Amino acid sequence: MRRHDPVRPAVILDVRELDELTRSRIEGSLFIPMSLLGARLFEVPKDRPVLVICASGSRSVNVVGHLLASGWTDVANVAGGISTWERMGLPVTRGPVQPGEGRLPG
Repeated sequence: MRRHDPVRPAVILDVRELDELTRSRIEGSLFIPMSLLGARLFEVPKDRPVLVICASGSRSVNVVGHLLASGWTDVANVAGGISTWERMGLPVTRGPVQPGEGRLPG
């Protein structure tokens, strides 16, 4: 996976459950709980890099394996999950998830 590609910006796929998202989430992420991934796999683009995140990195590493086995090629785990993201001082949004938030445009 390339570091940054302005032509094909990475999609951050957050696989945490809805109640976890109210505590903190990354603006612009695609929210698909791991429990619903099978039914919503079609929402994950194959033509862009995908960074998968959860709370600690455990669920997301499993999802990375599932995506790779299902034909995605440019996929990576966000090691340490949202907790490490926050410890690094990277931006998050807090509070209730708004209607339409967590879906990709188009």
